[in-house]
This record gives sequence, C-alpha cells and structure tokens, in this order.
Amino acid sequence: MKPIITNLMLLLFAGAASAQSSKELYRSKEFSIYTDKVVQGKYIAKVLSPTEMTSDYQSPVNLYKSPKLTFKFSINGKDNEMISGQDHSINVMAKDGKFISPLITFGKHYVDKKNVPDNTYLEPNIDFTIRLDMRNVLNAFKTDGFYKGADGKKVYKEDFKGVYVAGSTLPLIWDFDNLVHHPDLQLKDDDGDGIYEVKVVLNEFKEQPSVSSNWKLKRNISAFPQYQASSPIENAMYNLSLDEMENAIEADSTLRTGKEWAGVWTRDVSYSIILSMAILQPKVAEYSLLRKVKNDRIIQDTGTGGAYPVSTDRMIWAVAAWEIYKTTGDKNWLSKAYSIIKNSIEDDWKNAYDPKTGLVKGESSFLDWREQEYPKWMQPADIYESECLGTNVVHFQANKVFAEMAILLGQKTVSDEHNAIAQTIKTGINNYLWIANKGYYGQYLYGRNYKILSPRSEALGEALAVIFGVADNERQKTIVRNTPVNSFGIPCFYPQLPNTPPYHNNAVWPFVQTYWALAAANAGNEQSVMESIAAIYRPAALFLTNKENFVADNGDFAGTQINSSNMLWSLSGNIALVYKVLFGMQFGADRLTFKPTVPQALAGTRMLTNFKYRNALLTISMQGFGTQIKSITMDGKPLVNAIVPASLTGKHTIKMVLTNMMESSSTTILPAYTSLTIPQVELKNDEIVWKKVPNAVSYVFIKNGDRIDNGIDTACIINNNSFAEYQVIAVDKNGVESFGSEPLQIIPEQTVKTIEIENLTSKADLPYKGYSGDGFVEISTQKNTILSFETTITEAGTYAINFKYANGNGPINTENKCAFRTLKLNNKQVGTVVLPQRGTNEWSEWGMSNSVIVELKAGTNKFDLTYETNNANMNGTVNQAMLDYVRIVKVE
Repeated sequence: MKPIITNLMLLLFAGAASAQSSKELYRSKEFSIYTDKVVQGKYIAKVLSPTEMTSDYQSPVNLYKSPKLTFKFSINGKDNEMISGQDHSINVMAKDGKFISPLITFGKHYVDKKNVPDNTYLEPNIDFTIRLDMRNVLNAFKTDGFYKGADGKKVYKEDFKGVYVAGSTLPLIWDFDNLVHHPDLQLKDDDGDGIYEVKVVLNEFKEQPSVSSNWKLKRNISAFPQYQASSPIENAMYNLSLDEMENAIEADSTLRTGKEWAGVWTRDVSYSIILSMAILQPKVAEYSLLRKVKNDRIIQDTGTGGAYPVSTDRMIWAVAAWEIYKTTGDKNWLSKAYSIIKNSIEDDWKNAYDPKTGLVKGESSFLDWREQEYPKWMQPADIYESECLGTNVVHFQANKVFAEMAILLGQKTVSDEHNAIAQTIKTGINNYLWIANKGYYGQYLYGRNYKILSPRSEALGEALAVIFGVADNERQKTIVRNTPVNSFGIPCFYPQLPNTPPYHNNAVWPFVQTYWALAAANAGNEQSVMESIAAIYRPAALFLTNKENFVADNGDFAGTQINSSNMLWSLSGNIALVYKVLFGMQFGADRLTFKPTVPQALAGTRMLTNFKYRNALLTISMQGFGTQIKSITMDGKPLVNAIVPASLTGKHTIKMVLTNMMESSSTTILPAYTSLTIPQVELKNDEIVWKKVPNAVSYVFIKNGDRIDNGIDTACIINNNSFAEYQVIAVDKNGVESFGSEPLQIIPEQTVKTIEIENLTSKADLPYKGYSGDGFVEISTQKNTILSFETTITEAGTYAINFKYANGNGPINTENKCAFRTLKLNNKQVGTVVLPQRGTNEWSEWGMSNSVIVELKAGTNKFDLTYETNNANMNGTVNQAMLDYVRIVKVE
C-alpha cells in the first residue's frame, strides 16, 4: 500500500511552500534552518514534499585528524599500565601507508619527540603496527606469581587473559571496560618471545561516510494524526519521524530501541512513551513496558557493575505507565501498573534511599557508561553511592505519580506517604544539588564517606527538574537561561571530560534536546525553544534519520563511540515537538490541557487532524505565535481554560488563536570546553602531595567534604593521628574545576577494626588468590544468607562499615549480577552493602564495597549481613560474591 497523505494536506502544503519558500527560521554561525531546507557549510538538506527530502551531507570525520596518537596498554581490559592521565604518544607520520611503532616496554612511559609541521593531518588508511615488550610482566608472573599494576592491584598469572591497547584515534578507544569486547585491539605473541603485536588501520576512509542521500515516505501513516504547518520542513520532519516510528514496531508488537539496538530497554522505551508513544502507540507502549517486568517488578537493564542497585533509574517506567493511563483512561492498565510500581518502589526504599540527604543513590539516569561521565577512579560501588540529579528527579516524579494512582484506586494513606517521600527528595535536591552562583543544579554528589558536589550541569536532569516541578517558577527560568548550551545543542553535561571520546561526553542526544525544549516551554523561554527545535531538525534533515546522538562540538554523527539510526527516543522527541511544545498538550488524569509555545519564527497556521484522545477524535488548528491563547473554541463554543475533559466522545474541532506576544528571553551558548585532568594524590610522611596538573593555576584542598584551602601549592601538611578523607581539585585560569581526586583516607591504627570473615563460618574451598588471613567466604542465594558478627567498641561515635570482596560474575560495564545484602545493627536495618561485578571470572580481583555509616554505642554491637527479599538483583539467580574481611572505622 502506498503512503497516504490527504489531498487537503497536499494542497495546503503546496500553498505554504509557494508562499514561504526559503524563509529563514533560525541562524547560527554553524548552520541555518529555512522553511524548506537546512544549510550547514557546503551541505544542504532540501524538502521536496511532505514525504520526501534529499541531503548531500558527508561526514568530515576523516579529514582533520591529528597525527599525534595517545595510547596506553591494558592487562585484562583494566587501566593498569600507568597512572591515570599518563599516556604514551607517537606522531604517526606514515610512509607508503605503513607505520611501525618503536618497541615500548609495558609500564615505561614513551613520548615521541619528533616535530610535526603545522597543518599536518593523519593520512587515511594507515596500517599501524603496535609493538609491546611484555617480558617484565611475564617475568613477574614467573618469579612472584603476579604483576602489580600502576593502579596498585595485583594481576595473578592464572587470571591473565590478554593485553590490549586503548587510545585516542579509532579504531582505538579509551573505554577500558569494553576493550575485552574488541579482539582487534588485543596484542598477540605468536612466537612466544614476550614481544606482543597488533596491526590496526588508522583513519580508515570510507567512500560514502553518510547515512542516506534521500528519504521518501515508505509506510502508511494515515492511521496517525496528520500534521500540516506553514513551514514545509516541519511537515517533512514530522512525517519522517512517523515513518521511522512504524519501522520501530517489532513483530511481537513491542517498540524497537533503534536500528542498531534490538529489543526493549527500560529507560529508552519509558522516555519515548512519555514524549509521544503513549499518544501514538498506547497498546504497543503497554506491551513494551510489560516486557521490562520480572517478578512483578521493573527491570533495571544491564549496566555498571551488574545493574541494580548501582543503577536505579528504572523508576522512569512508572512515569511512562502513568502517561499511558492519562492518554487512555484504561483502569485495568492502572491497576496492573500500580502493583508493579508498588513492589519496585518499596525495594528501592530499602536498597537505595539515603536518610541523611533525602536523596536516592545510583547512577545518573541514562548516563550509564562509567568512564563517560564519572571520574576514572570511581568503581561501581562508588557509583552506587553517588546521588545524581536526573535519577533523583525520576524518583521524585515516580513517587508523585504513584501517589496519584493511589488516589484513583482509593488508597489515600498510600498516596499521602508517597507524596511525603516525593517532597523529601525534592527538598534534598534543592538543598544539596542547587548551585546558586551558577543558576542550575549540580550533576551529582560523589565521594566515599564524605561527598562533594560535581558542579557540572546535567542536561536531562536540569530539564526534568523544570518539567516535573522540582524547581520553583523562578528557578525554572534561571535554569533554562543559565545552563550551558553548545552551538549544535545542549550537551549531556558541561564542561566535558578530558581524554574521553564523544558518546555521553561531548555529545548531544536529540531526545534530551526535546526534554530541554519542554523545559524551555515551561519556563516561557522562546529563544531556548527555537534553539532546541533547530538542534533537532538540523541532524534529522542532514542525516535523513533520527540519530541516537552526535558530537557536540562539530555536529557530526560519525565521531561518537556508538550511534544508531531510526532511534526510538529521538524520533519520539521529534514528534513531541508538535504535540507537547507547539500545541502544548498536557495530559492529566481527567483532562487534556493546551499550553502552546510557538516561537515567532514559526508564526503561521498549523493543523492536526485525526488526533485521538481517549474516545474523542479531534481536529486542532492554531494561528499565530506566543505562549498565551487569545481565543480557543471547540465546535464554535469557547473552551474554558483550554481544557478538554477526558469524558469527551465523538468528533470535534478545536481552533486556537495565539496573542502574537512573547516575553524577552536569553540563553547561555558557550563553546565546547574541557576541564582539567584529575590530580593524583598520595601521602608522604605528614603531607598530602600531588604532581602539578597541566594548565592548572590553583588547587582546592578538601578535608571530609569541606573546602579548607585554595592555593597554588602541590602539597599540604596534615594531622595523620585521626581519621580524615582528603581530595584535591585542579582549577584552570577560567575557574573551571576538575573532578576531585580519589579520596585519600587516613586511617590511624587505633580507629580501625578488621574482622576476617572466614573466622565467622566455614571458608570457601576455591582456588582464588589475593585475600588476607586464612581464606574467604562465599555468599550466594543459598550459601551464608546470614552472616553475623559482633564488635566491642570502647568509644561511641560514627563508624564506617565496609567489606573487602570479589565478584567475578561479569564485567564492570554490563550484565546483571551485582551482589548486594542488607546490613542490620542490633536487628535494625542500617544500610545496603553493594558488591558489584569486578570482571568476568576475575575472582582474585578484590575491592572494597561501599561504606555504611552507622552510630555505634560503647560496648558490644551486633551486626547481621543478610540476604533479604528486596536484595534480589536483576539476574534473579546469580547473586554471589566472596567476602574477605569486614572493616569498621571510626570516622567521627
């Protein structure tokens, strides 16, 4: 069947196209949006009709790469060759397309001192051979049984799986967590002489580095709302997105995440449903959400350290489920979703809520690639302890919608409880994450026993805080006005991380841009709304698909680590610009309200036909621009407060006229900016010392989470007779700060007690190494589900409890076998001990769990480490770790 667009729509489009051909809608120094085309430099995307576009865009990714290659080697996919921030460098000046590196010894810093002439770039298609001398490592295996890496950890001979190369130029990557999944980056010693080699092709040139040169509507989209606006590009963008939406429906009637991402993913589908899939595909949206349910609980997809509870943003499912109810009024769905949300939110309350701050622990929502947004020293246990903006706003809103569901189901007491929880989270966000002198929220709290605030902005979290009302009206305006935006769009966070390739770092995600547009509309910021629309139309038109992401500083799709076409949440966001920004549709439990935001550049007539709202079929037209409605009628009669009641049935015509007035507005557009590398801190006698960080002009010295000094020195005298935790931040000439260094803990002997776990129960009969004492203990869903121990304390006070553990059930970055347990003190739950994955089959790779902070009385205190129902992980079967010892430290 041919794609269907009504004759009326075609006539309207033809008239609009002839009347407004090539009128400029938006201009920046990088690109321009016109009524019928997008222009970026020499590249043009043209609208030929509502159902066809062309583009001559070609990615420049191969043209201007530096010949300087920075890289380092990695045993077993860990950053363990040299200290973080210290890399080898070679200037790849090839002859005849070939280059062989000098022989580099593992752990010995190599810097190429050859001069490189100005305007010299890396040639394409270079066969690059990397040579590595591993004999010092192999000799250590023979003599000691292990090699001690720069990270201070031992790699045992039995655990040696291979050596890899990480680096700055594709196909090299800096993602250590994923190196083991790239066999092309593994060096081999085929002749057994201890010299390892690998050959890669640098700057591989592809003849057609583009997505497509033509888009023509392939699917029948007549069953969906038809959109017609005065600007032809709006019509084409809408129809392209509907076309790709139809392509994203799997055979089992679920939503496919993207062309390169098969299946349903909890956060992707949830954010997509909230944007527009609840409107367009409510039944498919329901099926998709139910696919992400196990044991009547929401599934947290695979993620850092084995997923839940290191990642806890699964609760966005609840917001999506509520959006489906609001658009359909389906009471059966409401009851089904209510039960699932209830179980999930109760588990989260026990596993991840911080009573001190009122915030929720866990990884940043959707930013689930550890090295892309966190300091490299942070392990999954540290990420669990972080308290992030986006994730907390998600939990705030999940509790709010659950409270609304409870009212509809006659559960007022439950509603009151969860409204109170939501208010506690909201208060915590505003008390702990707001940065008054920047005018937006900080990224997250992070650290170990004492947390500090990352002052980076976090785009999705800022947007959700505005949309869901965590920020009050004044702060909403301030956030949209002050949060840094790049010329091509809003980056996931700002400023960027050093030595980290684009993906979440230095990247714009169109779905986030749509949420930003919604936030801007909430705040009445016309300029920001128009910038967002332009930032979404530009890549979709030039690439002729709704891409997953693109590089923030150049707008190109080819420079990010992973990218997909036909991306569900990107196309959902493109459609949402029409429904939720321009027409301003806001769905409630019993109504649909119009609160439009139309930038002046898009002034004109727009129409939606065949729009289904519950049991009504609407034709909606709108004229003018602005944020205020001058008049609105339904079937010729005034529509009071622009509210369509949920009880409406049948066909109706709604007409809106806007006031053609906008408040003045502004945004903060800044160039891409990278912060400094993290200081490497160590203790020497009674001084904390660190090497000078390149381009740092000063340093902030932090003790127990408090800033106590700011100066140019690279050392600070301390008192090492009492417990303290120190960090250092490097500051550049513009006052932009690095991440804080890894917390250095001073633990005097008199403040710490260690209990060997093997003294509490039978030790494991397993051949693992690297433990202390006489052995270690296995815990699982069947073994040692309760471990009890006592400690006698002479001085009451605040203590930190954590465990040395191993979990070789999976890699750091994927899968779902994070182990965790409930810690009880004198029979009362005091916290959750999280034991994330540390590497596949790496059972001799020991680390420390998170710390649980407790108040201990003088005398005997009894602890129980227990496996509770709420400690079920996302795997459901494997919830296993090895425990070496428990450490009890007096911190105050």
